[in-house]
Formats: sequence, C-alpha cells, structure tokens
Amino acid sequence: MESAPGEPVTNCPASVAVVGVGYWGKNLVRNFHDLGVLAALCDAEESVEANSRRQYSGVKFYRQFHAVLADPTITAVALATPAVTHFEMAKAALQAGKDVLVEKPLAIDVKHGEELVRLAAANGRILMVGHILRYHPAILKLQQLIQNGALGKIHYLYSNRLNIGKIRSEENILWSFAPHDISVMLSLLNEMPVRVSCQGSAYLSRDVVDVTLSHFDFPSGVQAHIFVSWLHPIKEQRLVVVGSEKMAVFDDTAQHKLVLYPHRVEWRNRIPTAVKAEGEAVELDSREPLKAECQHFLDCVESRTPPISDGTEGLRVLRVLDACQRALANGTIHLDHLNGHHEKKERPYFVHESAYVDEGAEVGAGTKIWHFSHIMKGARIGQRSIIGQNVNVDGGTVIGNNVKIQNNVSVYTGAVIEDDVFLGPSCVLTNVSNPRSQINRHSLYETTLLKRGCTIGANATIVCGVTIGRYAFVGAGSVVTKSVPDFALVLGNPARQAGWMSRHGHRLESPDSDGVMRCPETGYRYKEVEPGVLRCLDLDEEVPLPAELSIGSKSYRTVKEEAKYECSVARS
Repeated sequence: MESAPGEPVTNCPASVAVVGVGYWGKNLVRNFHDLGVLAALCDAEESVEANSRRQYSGVKFYRQFHAVLADPTITAVALATPAVTHFEMAKAALQAGKDVLVEKPLAIDVKHGEELVRLAAANGRILMVGHILRYHPAILKLQQLIQNGALGKIHYLYSNRLNIGKIRSEENILWSFAPHDISVMLSLLNEMPVRVSCQGSAYLSRDVVDVTLSHFDFPSGVQAHIFVSWLHPIKEQRLVVVGSEKMAVFDDTAQHKLVLYPHRVEWRNRIPTAVKAEGEAVELDSREPLKAECQHFLDCVESRTPPISDGTEGLRVLRVLDACQRALANGTIHLDHLNGHHEKKERPYFVHESAYVDEGAEVGAGTKIWHFSHIMKGARIGQRSIIGQNVNVDGGTVIGNNVKIQNNVSVYTGAVIEDDVFLGPSCVLTNVSNPRSQINRHSLYETTLLKRGCTIGANATIVCGVTIGRYAFVGAGSVVTKSVPDFALVLGNPARQAGWMSRHGHRLESPDSDGVMRCPETGYRYKEVEPGVLRCLDLDEEVPLPAELSIGSKSYRTVKEEAKYECSVARS
C-alpha cells in the first residue's frame, strides 16, 4: 500500500475542535495547531479559557460541548476527556456529522463501543482511537521486522508500563495504561487472545486498582503479559519481543528506542546454553508519534479511508480490556466468544481461529478462511470460496463465488475478482501504477478486473488497471502489464501470449482444417472466430460446467504424454 501513517496530505479541509484542554488534551491542541487545522477549543474549566485565548489567538473557545457540535464550520472533533465520557460525547459528535478522534479507550462498555462503530459506519464518519503507539516509528519498524521474519518465530512478548505520576480516580490502572500495550500486541501478532488472566490490587483508593499483571494466550501458541502500575519509583515503558532468531527491546525512555539482540541458544552435552551477542540499535525516523497520529487522522478525513486505529481496532482492544477487568474478579477468561467463535454454528462460512473477519465484511455461505488471514471491513466475498493462509483482503474489494486464493496473497482495494478465479501462491496484485510513499493516492486506486474462470500462476505479478479475460491463464512468475484476452495463455516478463488454453486448463493445439481445436480432456471445440478472439463452440463462457465435467479426469502430465505418443505414432 502507499503511505506510512503521518505523511502529510496537502490542503486538508478538516477544521478540528479539541475537547478537553488538560493533561493530554493540550498536546493534541499543540499538534493540530502546528498542522494548521485547529479551529476551536472546548473546556468547562474557567481557568483554561484565558490562557488558551492568549496562547492560541484567533482560535474559538467554547465552554459547552453542544456549542462545538452546533458550529457548522467544525468538521472534526478530538476528544481528550475522561474515559467515562467517551461514549456519549463521541456518539453526539457522530450524530452531528463530525469526524471523531477519541482518546483511548474507545468506551468503557463493549456494547457502547459496538454502537459507536455501527454509528460511524451508518453516518459515513471517520472514527479513530488515539492508540498513539500504533504511530510510533519504533513500533512501525518492529511490526515490519516481524512481518519480514527477521525475528524468526515469535515465542512470547511482555510489556512493562510503570510510573509514579498522575493517579486517576475515575478509571483504574488497567484502563488508563494497558490499552497502549494491548493495541500494540494485537497489531504485532495479528491475532486475538483466546485466554486472559489478570491479577491486581488497590492500595490507594478502594476498588480502584493501582497495579495489574495480565497474561494472554494466543491461538498461535504465543504468550504475553502486561504489567502496569502508577505506584513505581521510576518511569519504565518497555516492550520485549522474543523470537527464535532475534529478540527486540522497545524502550521509549532510552536513547535508542529499538534494539535487536541476536542471542541464540546452543545445545551442549544435551544442555541448552545461552550464547549472547551485542545489541544492534535500529535506525528510526524522528517523527513525533502524536504528530504522526494527528496527521494520519487528517489524512483519513481527507481521503475518507479507515484509520489504522479505527473504531473496529479500538473495539478489539476494548474487548480484551473488558476481559481483563472481568478476570480480576473471576479468574481466567476464555475469549472464544470475543473472537466470534461462538458464532461459528450460526455463520454460514468457516473462519479459522487465527483469522480475522472484520465487522462490516460480507462473506458468502460455504466460504472457508484459513490461518492468519484478514478480511477487512467493506470487503465482499461470495459463496464457496477458499481463502488460504496469510491472505489479506482489503475493504472495497469484490470477490465472487468459488474463488480460490492460495497462501500469501494480498488483494488490494480496486480489485474485482469474478466467479471461479484461481490466484496462485504469492501472486501479486497492485492498485497504483506509480506509488510513492510521500504521495497519497488513496482516491486514485486503479481497477484490476479478473474475469470468470481465469488462473493467475504462483508468484505472477498483475500490474493494476488491466483486465484478465475469461479462462485466461497467466503462467507462474509472469509479469502482466497489459490486458489479456479470453482463453489466452501468457508467459514471461513482460507477459506475452504463447497460445490458447481450454476452459479445463489445457493448452489448445493442432487446429483442424476449419481452425477448430479440441480440449484433450473434454473434447470441447474451440475456434478463433476473429483474430485474437477465441470462443468455445460447445458451451457458453458464462454457463456453469456440467457436473460430470467439473471433476478432472486427466492430469496435465497425462495429456502431455498422450500428445508425445500421438506424435511418435504419426511420425512412424
């Protein structure tokens, strides 16, 4: 995809009001002001108004939230108010037609979070949650390293977020500190936990927990824990990721924010022995995470695309937080129902426990979605399709019935895939011809149409903006730069037509005196009715195959051997 979060979109029309100009809100005010979009401030505290007017001259100031919502010049609001107010204020803003950035957590009740996500979708509004670490250069780099396999197989993660500082009475430490680390862990692992346990104690105020230790079990076998406290002598913000090849340490208080340790374990005399290595500091860009977050919100408002930390992502974090809170009182919580697995009996399709189907995605009956795949909201998948391992389907894509997508394929916005299409392992679809990280072209995605029954071979690349014709066949490793006719076989880089293929996937050769070629498996007749246009004479391209011909009877190798035999007989 195109742009990293935080890269600017020019001439953004957003006009932002920051609601809550206190401990954290003042940082939002500073950044939105620096980005040139700060239109208004809102805070009920009388003492705040004079200082705000002095520091940000020309910016409107409101004491009442309803006045912000009534101002037609304000198109977006950023809520930096106590967590208990998030639901009602975000709901009112969405209903007033404003885009919303709400600080974490999205809400303090899962049902309220679900309502906000539904309301944002129904009103066509941007809903973003302030999970600031999702925009931290170190976390973005760590996510990339994990995806690229630089750390090897991930064994476990743990996070410490500790401090002595602002102590809240309206929310406990779990809801105040842990959302940051939960959002990071869910994004790094790309899966939801199946089991949560949590222990904690309240030392300062009755029923307001000051220290918690939460433990998570994930479907892939990874385990994690999060330790949070606001009763700690020093500030510590550290995340450790332990992989089979390297270990990573993200320390937000250190000079080098991200360090990799290529430690390994050797077995000597049947005893595991640690072999330590020097840490390797990872070079990062210097962008301020909060500025990147604010800019990403503006980008999404401008392009009308879902944020990285959108309402759906915020809802996932909220569900895990809720489970941790219940585990404090009731012990270990099993999260199958939060992953949607309780719906499996009711769903007309199958989703592996490690896969995600976002709320708002449409999936047809009989479709199967396998390990570590992600179907994003707005995607549409037909019936009886198979989505293999590690497949990502973006919102805005359309996938038909009986489509087979093999492992490691990303289907980006702009792709339209008709019925019976086959996408081979690791093939590549693109959606922008001239991508630049600095240039946002979200509104310029190009359509790539894969027509009924075509096959895209393993590791092939389809440059966007082309059409692959019905029952065409793109050979493995080919690079397609222009549209492909129906039934055509194309090979190479750039791909060129090398012949014709039958509907059953066999090469058509040896035309008779009338120019008719026969499929060696079915006997169906094919003819080039005009230069470059092939047609099946026995069955319309849109008609489903007869049941007796929908199961292969001859392998490709068998057909080749038969052809060789016939040639040798003819020569003799």
